[in-house]
Formats: sequence, C-alpha cells, structure tokens
Amino acid sequence: MQIKTYVAILTIMTLLVSAKSDKPAYRVFNSKGHSADYQEILKAAQNADVVFFGESHTNPICHWLELQLVKDLFEAKKGQLIIGSEIFERDNQLLLNEYLSSMIRKKDFEAEAKLWPNYKTDYAPIVDFAAKKGIKVIATNIPRRFSAVVNLKGFSGLDSINAVERGMIAPLPLKYNPNLDCYKKIGDMFAGSQSHMGENIPKAQAIKDATMAHFILKNLSEGSLFFHFNGSYHSENYEGIVWYLKEYNKRNATDLKIVTITSVEQDDLGELTKENLGKADFIICIPEDMTQTQVESAGAPPALPAAAMSTAAPMKAAKADTVKKDSVQSGSEGDDDDD
Repeated sequence: MQIKTYVAILTIMTLLVSAKSDKPAYRVFNSKGHSADYQEILKAAQNADVVFFGESHTNPICHWLELQLVKDLFEAKKGQLIIGSEIFERDNQLLLNEYLSSMIRKKDFEAEAKLWPNYKTDYAPIVDFAAKKGIKVIATNIPRRFSAVVNLKGFSGLDSINAVERGMIAPLPLKYNPNLDCYKKIGDMFAGSQSHMGENIPKAQAIKDATMAHFILKNLSEGSLFFHFNGSYHSENYEGIVWYLKEYNKRNATDLKIVTITSVEQDDLGELTKENLGKADFIICIPEDMTQTQVESAGAPPALPAAAMSTAAPMKAAKADTVKKDSVQSGSEGDDDDD
C-alpha cells in the first residue's frame, strides 16, 4: 500500500511539474473561475437547446474549438444540430442554402456571398463540414445596411423599410433597454463625440442582437441543438443576444436551456482575473500573445473612430480598455458595427 501511495504521489508531482513547464494554448474555467475542461463544455452543451460561443473573431483557438464542438456535438446529438452565425447576414441565406444543398459550387458561393476576409481560414471549415453532413446553417445577422440606418437615425430610421426587407430584421417596434451594461458601455465610449453616436451606436448593436436572437428562436427545432457563434460581446454576461432570446421566448410554455461560452485573453492563464469571472458558463482563457488569423485590411468592415479607442472588430487589431477585443465594431459616417 505504501509503495502504491508513493507511486501515486510521484505521478501527481510529475504531472504538476510538467504542467508548470508547459505552454498551454488555452485553459477552460467555469463561471466561478474554477478549472474546467473541454469534456465538461461538451457535456453541458449537448444537454442544451441553444449554445453560444462568444469568440474573438481573429483568434485561431476560438475557431478550432468551434470546429471541434461542431463535430463532437453532431455525433453526440446524432445529427440533430443546427448552426447559426453572426458572420452571415440574412440576405446571404439563399446563397448559403444553395451551397449547402450542392446546388452551387463552393467557389461560386465564396465569390458571391458577403464574406469576411478571414472566412476561408476561420469559418469555411465549419461551413464545409455542415455541407458534408447536411447540417443547416442559419444566417442570423441583420444586413449591415439596416444597422447602418439605425446608427445614423436611430430605430425610427427603420420605419421606411418595406415589408419584404423587414423580414430580414427583428420584429418592430424593438424592445430596447439602454441600461443593459453591454449597451451602456458602448454609449459611454462615444459620449461627447458626434451627436448621434452616443445614443445610436448602442441601438445599432441592439438591433443586431435582437435580429440574431429572433432568427435563432425562429429556427429552433424540437430535439435539436442550436449552436451559435458570435463576437464575445454579443453574448457575454448573459446580455445581448441572450437577453433578447429570453425576452422573445417568454411567450413559450417552456424555458430554453442556454449554455454560454466566451473567450478572454490574459497574460497569465493560471487563474481568471476578477473582471473575467462570471462572463459565461465557460470561459476559454487564451494567451494575450496568441497569433491572430487576420489583421486589418482593405477588405475589412469600417472600424471605430480612432478617438474612441476602437474595440477590435472582425479585422481590427487594436484593443480597448472598456470593451474587449472583437466585441464591437461601429463605423462612422453611416457605417454600422459589425463584430
């Protein structure tokens, strides 16, 4: 017995020394900051109705984990899986359907769809897997031109949209809570800047969140899991899309089982910093110096004004103090946010 105990202790010590000398690409924590792992995420996810993965848009660890979850959840749910994503705007749905059903070629889909510059490296593997396995992919995001209208004119700017176009956005009039922390922070960032920004940019974010929530709920199927990936700011702290999804679901008899995953970056992966606690059911902690898959480019969506300390949008590398990287991107002069 003593020998077995000694061997066990030695094994544990060896593992601890090895872990200390290793350089992990990520660590998983639960909402309270306790250590967790991928299998715990997978177990929780397969028992949910909706899973949100709040990604950092240009972080390869996020995209790799999303792909692994899609593959494993497809197996665990015996094919009862639906994928949705912020990166696809509603007017891309027809092209998505045509590609997923093999009606059009991959190169034609990629040539005609409105795709982000890092689509081929970061998102195509998921969409291609969906095409191969017959998984539905739902374009949940509002067309950018409509959130740009809100950015300029507020919600009243949507009054002139015709009935057909209204089918691509959340139902109007939109319930809006400016006191939600996710919107209040954005408004605070733009306080004192151009007259419309402090008030309207949070509303442009809200119309995106509400539209994504609306199309998630609309495409839920009994027995299926809806896996949605989006910028972390859209779902962390159970706000944004999550808040709207719960609001829209209030009329239903049953509560939705929702699991949230978010990603954060820290210099030290030993433990979660105080500000990252409670952001989601599971927090993926990634080294701050992790290489990125895309930098700002000519084909990228417009970024926040430099004076606002832009918050790393899809293709933006700069960081902000108030809102973390890949959380919000808002264009000026009529361009909307697109994280």
